[in-house]
Amino acid sequence: MSQPYASAPARRTSPSPGAAVVVMTVLLAALWLLEIADQVTGEQLDYYGIRARELDGLPGILTSPFLHAGFDHLASNSLPFWVLGFLVLLGGLARWLITTTITVISAGLTAWLLTPADTIIVGASGLIFGWLTYLLARGIWSRSAGQILVAIGVLVVYGGLIWGVLPSQAGVSWQAHLGGAVGGVLAAWLLHRRSSRSAPPSYAAQPRTWSQ
Repeated sequence: MSQPYASAPARRTSPSPGAAVVVMTVLLAALWLLEIADQVTGEQLDYYGIRARELDGLPGILTSPFLHAGFDHLASNSLPFWVLGFLVLLGGLARWLITTTITVISAGLTAWLLTPADTIIVGASGLIFGWLTYLLARGIWSRSAGQILVAIGVLVVYGGLIWGVLPSQAGVSWQAHLGGAVGGVLAAWLLHRRSSRSAPPSYAAQPRTWSQ
């Protein structure tokens, strides 16, 4: 006797909302603890930011997102950092790590290259812009109703941030914003391509049969 057998689709594990809340809350708390330490030491930690156009300043690409120029700077970044990071993390830890890494490097390199010399760049805004554009681009390419709704919500709430990629305000690193935004789109594109290539074939049209 022949019986059709359809393989179960591969399941992608993602953190639960509760776990994502914990991760982002711990990360945000770490940013505040670092800023407290920075203020206590007379802002000595800011030296580990990105020193524009200096070879010795390149390692700051990896540390700059964790540093801020005062509590007001960090406070303005805190809510979008938590919300956008949380939404990206719900899509999977691996995707979050890939998106974050690409964005940090893209934002940092762009800021290092385009910012005038003798400038130190600190702040998580480049990463925030990357998470923002990642969510928007993912919604476009995925064609998933849920992700499209997330993209629309993000656009409504944080769409105004996009103008931050243009030079408009002194003391604001539009270069990091621009690099982060490009990195977010790049991450979404790369992950979409990988998902498309690794997607299992559909067994609906050609069911397997077992003969007994």
